[in-house]
Amino acid sequence: MKIKNVSLETVCGITSVLPETEKPEFAFAGKSNVGKSSLINALMQRKSLARTSSQPGKTQTINFYNVNDELYFVDLPGYGYAKVGKEVTAKWGKMVERYLHKSKQLKAVFLLIDIRHEPSANDKLMYDWIMSNGFDPIIIATKLDKINRSQIQKHVKMIREGLGAKKECVIVPFSAESKQGRDEIYGIIEELQGVGEV
Repeated sequence: MKIKNVSLETVCGITSVLPETEKPEFAFAGKSNVGKSSLINALMQRKSLARTSSQPGKTQTINFYNVNDELYFVDLPGYGYAKVGKEVTAKWGKMVERYLHKSKQLKAVFLLIDIRHEPSANDKLMYDWIMSNGFDPIIIATKLDKINRSQIQKHVKMIREGLGAKKECVIVPFSAESKQGRDEIYGIIEELQGVGEV
């Protein structure tokens, strides 16, 4: 996948009207400190277009990144961060649910899980919730560089079992450091977009 140009096109807050786009959308969900911005930057081949932060829970909006004028990467708000009150969390949930229901162009939801740990209760809830909204999430197991190569399969199995994911659920181990897994994610996006080379 050749990245020619990317831009942050639309930012939607809790009260914003969601854009009706004409291009395929690929959404990214995950816990606040799971490395979502790092993944999106790696996919866009930019250092800091998606803002990474030392303060988890910074993304409180749905951000639409236009990629090559051909598709959108949609960054959903991080979940499960303790300092955010329940009322705000509920509003984020409604905002994300509205997006999942209303987007006519959404092709896939990528759910990010830290490969080092068993999925948390929030991860499991998010997985089940995405499924209940009609999507089979594609799991990206982040922070791959933090475990030994020999441990990868064991940890992938731990994630699959922890989420109660089906056998056919795709799990892609990914490292923002080495970019391992990026080409596999590109391949999934291209296949779902219904084109060959992008």
